[in-house]
Amino acid sequence: MDNPSSQVLSSQVLSSQVPPAGPLYVGIDVAKDKLDVAFSEDPAAPVDVLPNDATAIAALVQRLRALKPAVIVVESTGGLERPLLEALLDAQLPVALVHPGRVRHFAMGVGIVAKTDHIDARVLVRFASQAEPRLAERRRKNHDELRDLVACRRQLTATKTQQTNRRGATFAKSALKSIDAVVKTLDKQIDSLDKQIRDIIDADDDFKYLDGLLQSVPGVGPTVSATLAADLSELGDTGRQAVAALVGVAPFPDDSGTVKGKRSIRGGRSDVRCALYMATLSAVRFNPVIKAFAQRLKAAGKVNKVMITACMRKMLALLNAMVRDGLTWDQLDVVKKIASTH
Repeated sequence: MDNPSSQVLSSQVLSSQVPPAGPLYVGIDVAKDKLDVAFSEDPAAPVDVLPNDATAIAALVQRLRALKPAVIVVESTGGLERPLLEALLDAQLPVALVHPGRVRHFAMGVGIVAKTDHIDARVLVRFASQAEPRLAERRRKNHDELRDLVACRRQLTATKTQQTNRRGATFAKSALKSIDAVVKTLDKQIDSLDKQIRDIIDADDDFKYLDGLLQSVPGVGPTVSATLAADLSELGDTGRQAVAALVGVAPFPDDSGTVKGKRSIRGGRSDVRCALYMATLSAVRFNPVIKAFAQRLKAAGKVNKVMITACMRKMLALLNAMVRDGLTWDQLDVVKKIASTH
């Protein structure tokens, strides 16, 4: 039986059905139990507060379809936003899912220091109208399942590393026995997840095709390939500079006047970046293109950290081109040129 407060709020959501005169921007701050919804048509109007449940979401979607907004911005909240996001995408509404850190930087940039759910919703409205966020696309169920499995595997692997490190500083036999039991259980769970991930990829033609392209690259194994498929759906659909910024390997300048500051990377998707880092460490040794590139950077006097980051960016650019053009590693021109010289 529906919550009475949910019915009241849902009826309030349906009360406004007249589209505004200009472009309408909507910001929705998502919490576990509620949604704070703000509209650009009247910045002084109270923020609508709705339950985060199926009834209220359905009513909100019905209202938004009538209002025809230019952009709806939803902040990612660790998965709590998924029911709302899926409902908006099912209704073919223009919705952007944005990282909370990016929104917070935007708020600070426009002088909004205070932070409440109501303020956040209004900030999302301004973000929608001024930042031109990228619209989300409807994902297949397989994509969500793959992403969850890859995230779970990553978390279990991190836990295993912690336990293994702890074992090196543990001397009590009973404690060592417990740690070994935990590590053994984690190994079994990770193996099970690897099989489930593999089954999803093999059962989906698009994933299997993408996996074949990615794993043709020396240095890219099953874990890196699955991470890219799950967490970097933009690969191949955007430019090399944009995809580098998404992953967080693009160098940003820090100049002021005549002073040329040191370029550095920041932001981006840390999980993808970590996977790419591990692949690059292998590629620097065994991938002929990346190995030659790394040697040129070393000869130019680049420190190891800068060299590795540049190699990560180079490798990502090549992966992006491969997926964009549907080419395997051996079909890339840069690979053919190196092969012809040996």
